[in-house]
Amino acid sequence: MKTSSLIRFALYGLGTIAFRHKRSILGTIILTDKCNLHCKHCSVNNVTGIVHPLERIRNEMRELYQIGIRILFFCGGETFLWKDSGKNLRDLVIEAKQMGFLIVNIVTNGTFPLDLPEADLILLSLDGDEEHHNAIRGVTYTRILENIDRSTADNICIYMAVNQINKDCIRSVGNVAKSKKNIRAISFNFHTPYPDTEALELTREDKIHCCEEIGQLIEEGYPVFNLKSAFPYIIDNSFPTPCHQCVVMENGKLSICGRCIDVPGLCEKCGYFFAAEYALVFHGNLRVAADMLHTYLKYI
Repeated sequence: MKTSSLIRFALYGLGTIAFRHKRSILGTIILTDKCNLHCKHCSVNNVTGIVHPLERIRNEMRELYQIGIRILFFCGGETFLWKDSGKNLRDLVIEAKQMGFLIVNIVTNGTFPLDLPEADLILLSLDGDEEHHNAIRGVTYTRILENIDRSTADNICIYMAVNQINKDCIRSVGNVAKSKKNIRAISFNFHTPYPDTEALELTREDKIHCCEEIGQLIEEGYPVFNLKSAFPYIIDNSFPTPCHQCVVMENGKLSICGRCIDVPGLCEKCGYFFAAEYALVFHGNLRVAADMLHTYLKYI
C-alpha cells in the first residue's frame, strides 16, 4: 500500500472513530448477476441474467467516489462475464484507478483466465479440497488451480466461504494458498444463510473450531488475510451491524453493508469477516485496528 494511501485511510479512520461518523469507505459494484456456475451456497446468481451497461457502471463509480468510497470492489455473478460497448473488466479497473480509487479489487470464481495485473487483489473462490469444492461449485477445481498457475500477477487472494460441506477443509485450502506463488493471501468467511441455503449454516461450536484452525494457520505463518482479534465477535455475531463503512451498488440501488440487509434477521447471522472487522475498527476497537494495520500492510 502506498504511504499516501495509508495516511488517507488513517485520517479517515481517526475522524470516523472520534466523531462517530457513518461515512463509507469501501464500496462494491455488482456488474451482473449472470454466472457460469450454480453454487450450492449462492442465492444471487442468474436471478435476472442482466449485464449492466457501461454508462450505468460509470455513473455508479462516480457516485461512490463522490460519497467518499476509496476502496472499490467489482463483483457478480461472475465479473469476467461483464462486457459492454467494447469494454471489459480490465477497462473498468483501469478507469476506476484513473478516477481516483486507491484500491480496486475484483471477485471471481476463477474459471476464467486471470490476466488482470491492474487489480490490487483478485479475490478468487476456492471452497475446499477437490472433492468438497466440486461438491459445492461443480467440477471446476482443477481448472481454477491451472488458471492460478497461469496468472499474470501475484495479486490473487483465495476466498473461502466455510459451511457445513467444507468446514473440515480449512487447512487444505490454506495449503494451496501457501504453496502457489501467484497467491498473496487467503481470506475466510462463514456462510451467511441466505434464503434456501439455511442448511449450510455453521453452529457456534463449528465457528469456534474453525476459528481455532484459522488462528493456528496464522500462528504457523500462513498468509491469512483475516484479523484474529475479531474472531470472538464473529463467533458470537456480537459486532455492530450493519457496517456503515461498506456499501453495495446494484442497478442504481445503494445498500448499506450488503445485499442481505433487506432480509429480516440475516444481519444477526452475518458471516462476512471483513464486515465485522470494519465495524469493530470504526467503533473504536483499538486491538482490532492495530491488527488490521499490521495485516493490510503485509498483504495489500
